[in-house]
Amino acid sequence: MDGVHKEFKLRHTHSIKETFVAAVRRKPLTTKFHALDGISFEVGQGESIALLGYNGSGKSTMLKLISGVLLPDTGRVLTRGRVAGLIEVGAGFHPDLSGRENIFLNAAILGMSKKETEERYDDIVAFSEIEQFIDTEVKHYSSGMFLRLAFSVAIHTEVDILLIDEILSVGDEPFQQKCLARIRELHAKGKTLVVVSHDLDMVSDLCERGILLKDGKVRYDGASKDAVALMRN
Repeated sequence: MDGVHKEFKLRHTHSIKETFVAAVRRKPLTTKFHALDGISFEVGQGESIALLGYNGSGKSTMLKLISGVLLPDTGRVLTRGRVAGLIEVGAGFHPDLSGRENIFLNAAILGMSKKETEERYDDIVAFSEIEQFIDTEVKHYSSGMFLRLAFSVAIHTEVDILLIDEILSVGDEPFQQKCLARIRELHAKGKTLVVVSHDLDMVSDLCERGILLKDGKVRYDGASKDAVALMRN
């Protein structure tokens, strides 16, 4: 990232009446929120980085910029290699399709070819632990089943950069540990990790580097354990 700025307009009216009253009183209908304000940093191949900060600090916005879901207002975001974002898990799933059909749909959205998906299909289903429901429409899945399948598809994608946003709360404790083990395995293979989580102990253990954000600016960039200590103080 090089000098990245990103702002959003916050709307303060939710009805025609409120809009009319605000116009009569000459009050602004929107205000600007600076999510990121001049962010610059580099990430090396194979690094594991935790993005830390309180709600509204710009962490999730930064991940969406790296993934390409959002574009910066000014500045540049450059990535090298295939990026998979576990940002909004299952965002590419269709409720009227079965789990099997959604595996191919979501894998394609994440950049996998049909051949790659076919080769990984059995592993994806086995990892999700919902084999008996794989031909059921996902609108009948529980939230836990849905997230298991979506997470499984994402982590079986052939990626260079893996973006993870607060989705390690997927499923029960044994499944969470299996997810973490898979992420560590990918990192050991040289994949780059960028992680957002409120679980400070987990990110301190998983990531070597921590970037602490406050009010859309980088307040600290260094060892993850030191970044976590600053968060706790």
